[in-house]
Amino acid sequence: MINIKEVKSKKDLNLFIDFPHELYKNDPNYVPEIRIGQKEVLSKQKNPFFEHSDAAYFLAFDGNEVVGRIAAIENINYKKHWNENYGFFGFFDSENDPNISKALFDTAIKWLKEKGLEGVYGPMNPSTNDTCGTLIEGFDKPPYLMMTHNFDYYDDLIKSAGLEKSMDLLSYYLDKDKIPERMIRLTKNIEERLNKQGITFRKANFKDIKNEAPKIREIYNHAWEDNWGFVPMTDHEFIHLVNNLKTATIPDLVYIVEDKGKPVAFSASLPNLNEITITFKKGKLFPFNVLKLINAPKKVHTIRVLTLGLIKEYRNMGIDACLYTKIYDACIKHNWDGGEASWILENNTMMNRALINMNAEIFKRYRIYKTTF
Repeated sequence: MINIKEVKSKKDLNLFIDFPHELYKNDPNYVPEIRIGQKEVLSKQKNPFFEHSDAAYFLAFDGNEVVGRIAAIENINYKKHWNENYGFFGFFDSENDPNISKALFDTAIKWLKEKGLEGVYGPMNPSTNDTCGTLIEGFDKPPYLMMTHNFDYYDDLIKSAGLEKSMDLLSYYLDKDKIPERMIRLTKNIEERLNKQGITFRKANFKDIKNEAPKIREIYNHAWEDNWGFVPMTDHEFIHLVNNLKTATIPDLVYIVEDKGKPVAFSASLPNLNEITITFKKGKLFPFNVLKLINAPKKVHTIRVLTLGLIKEYRNMGIDACLYTKIYDACIKHNWDGGEASWILENNTMMNRALINMNAEIFKRYRIYKTTF
């Protein structure tokens, strides 16, 4: 008999956070989420997402044993941006039993219906500005930083609960030794030409992040505003994200492009800290694991291209190729092998073409599902 319980206490929340560690304990490719980070994401007091939106967390029990979890999410800013009365599900994990997943989804959908919503997308944890998607291809390697991982039976469980595919998200692997030399030479020439037009490339100033963050946020919200699933970030959400990410990356991996001082594009990449944290039992940093992250960029072999975007008017000028060359230069400088560019919408023709032209290969595929009520 499967029983569903809403998370109401600190003990429940700990069970919600810890369940994946037990579920994936024998999976060599599982990378535990950092515990302190998960608590912050789920906290309605600490995560600025909850300044405008709401969520409920549910656990599935078989007797006294936790066998699944899910979140039901009402994203107010998504509804405003797209004028679509849909909610999200997220943080879904389950044993391989359709009875468990069906009970979880029925409970999450009931909560969303009570909020007056008419459909659901997911998984979002808790939005497209966070981790999202169910892995459906590429189970043989660990995920990169801030990417999801799950068993191959999840697709069947989600579909058996009545959901269907909405959109696939692609992850590409870029091997620095396979990037065409002619492209590197070409982008150097493009950058020189852009410089003469007043378009310049510079590293983000981490010491002045208070002034840099609004510039990046402006580009972010304009560059992706028409992309499927996009949700604009509030000032507080973006500052919160930047403050977290700046501790995980270095200036060589964050570039801002300006046209006579006006921010028009940026790219942000991260050392793939999952190479280190894969060994962190239950995602615990303290007391000893935190020491393993000191000088982390020197210890890893790969990076993740987290985001690269341009304001509409500056597309098709070669700026994106130049930014990829900056990332290539950082790989050479720090002796990284290459990395993952993720995630890319399957219908984003421009970005998919750009990566294929650099000899990138699809590394993993993630899926977003939907259903109407």
